[in-house]
Amino acid sequence: MKILVTGGAGFIGSNFVHYIYRERPDWQITVLDALTYAGNKANLEGLDPQRVALVIGDICDEQLVDQLFADTDAVVHFAAESHNDNSLTNPRPFLDTNIIGTYTLLEAARKHNKRLHHISTDEVYGDLELDDPNKFNENTTYNPSSPYSSTKAGSDLLVRAWVRSFGVQATISNCSNNYGPYQHVEKFIPRQITEVLEGRKPKLYGSGENVRDWIHTEDHSSAVLTILEKGKIGETYMIGAEGEKNNKEVVEMILELMGKDKSDYEHVNDRPGHDLRYAIDATKIKSELGWQPKYTDFRSGLADTIKWYQDNEAWWKPQKAETEAKYQEIGR
Repeated sequence: MKILVTGGAGFIGSNFVHYIYRERPDWQITVLDALTYAGNKANLEGLDPQRVALVIGDICDEQLVDQLFADTDAVVHFAAESHNDNSLTNPRPFLDTNIIGTYTLLEAARKHNKRLHHISTDEVYGDLELDDPNKFNENTTYNPSSPYSSTKAGSDLLVRAWVRSFGVQATISNCSNNYGPYQHVEKFIPRQITEVLEGRKPKLYGSGENVRDWIHTEDHSSAVLTILEKGKIGETYMIGAEGEKNNKEVVEMILELMGKDKSDYEHVNDRPGHDLRYAIDATKIKSELGWQPKYTDFRSGLADTIKWYQDNEAWWKPQKAETEAKYQEIGR
């Protein structure tokens, strides 16, 4: 099998590359990544270059995408602009990558009749009330609330349209919030971990009541591989591990695991339009495809993640000062 992974030098994409490198030793992997601030060659270190090739380029580059699709069997599309705060500051890159980039891939999949799996997010569904007994499922109405989530919703709809109108062999997955190694320090969990490591207090948006449904990136990777190999063309699958925690709980757990007083954090300005709660109903992928998450103990997974950042300062340190300077500019 030859597989093309877009955004494969980013956080979730590189974890997927490492996962299939281990789980499918006879596969050849090509990574297409523009190596923006969120992509990092170091995320692919230790992988045999005979099996994993990195192509530096943009998913909006029609000629390059066409060449890569012609020489692959399947494509997993992780590449995206994905940070809400950045989308509130400058929405344009989100339109370019998430909409035009996905369109470019779909047209190549259509031309070459190649299998495509599109990675999306639970944020396309908007949010839930804290006491809502329901969770997001494959039939939940889209209700995005930020430039980021709206462009991801648009990309999902493009995939559905290309499947129906042109017979493209595509599937979609909408996943809850990921955590684990190789995540940029602008994101919530690594930001708090690295703040503690640098001797500062973690930062909590608003009251910290906002709930996210956390999943270890290893479980996301195993789910994507399951869909790629067993999923039904045209179908959408929700990926989640029943890991609901509010932001205050997560910050306090990080502090506790790092030997600090769990109240030793500071409140910062809340994000505009901050979604209140996400929650995933993963019944379909479990019942139809037989997938099950393995990392169901969030505390243990978080401890492993903290250790990774403790052991890999050289990886995250170059990102840190610039990231915090940007947050300081917007008061968060």
